[in-house]
Amino acid sequence: MRIGSGFDAHRFGEEKAGHQIMLGGVAVPWHRTVLAHSDGDVLLHALCDAVLGAMALGDIGKHFPDTDPEYAGADSRQLLRACVAKIRQLGMYVVNVDMTLIAERPKVALYVQAMTETIASDLDIAADRVSVKATTTEKMGFIGREEGLAAQAVVLLAERSPAKVEP
Repeated sequence: MRIGSGFDAHRFGEEKAGHQIMLGGVAVPWHRTVLAHSDGDVLLHALCDAVLGAMALGDIGKHFPDTDPEYAGADSRQLLRACVAKIRQLGMYVVNVDMTLIAERPKVALYVQAMTETIASDLDIAADRVSVKATTTEKMGFIGREEGLAAQAVVLLAERSPAKVEP
């Protein structure tokens, strides 16, 4: 078994009425943009880092550099699926994930179930193996001042058994 952890943070950009940001693969209404090379999904970026880190494969920037125009505006769900494909090639699968969004706003309680199901689908595991939570920093720091948001993720990987097909 292997354990990996990941962290990501992004600043908020300009105000944009009727805008949505991507969190956990789900479009969440928010009046600010997220400054990022890709779609800026902090939850999925932290999860990618956790998956890659569990196998000592580096981080998301190594595999999908923000200096490469190919990844400008990239869908983070595609990046996550690519990370999962990398570990599968090494004979591993995701057992479970635990993720925390750190943000004062937007409030995401109404979107957590959709995030859970989306992430489970991309990892090809049951939704009860995916935990998505949210917390604030009690108005402290850049997150507390609503200048941005962050996420952390922990993942457990296991080796596929040749005699048994795992999830």
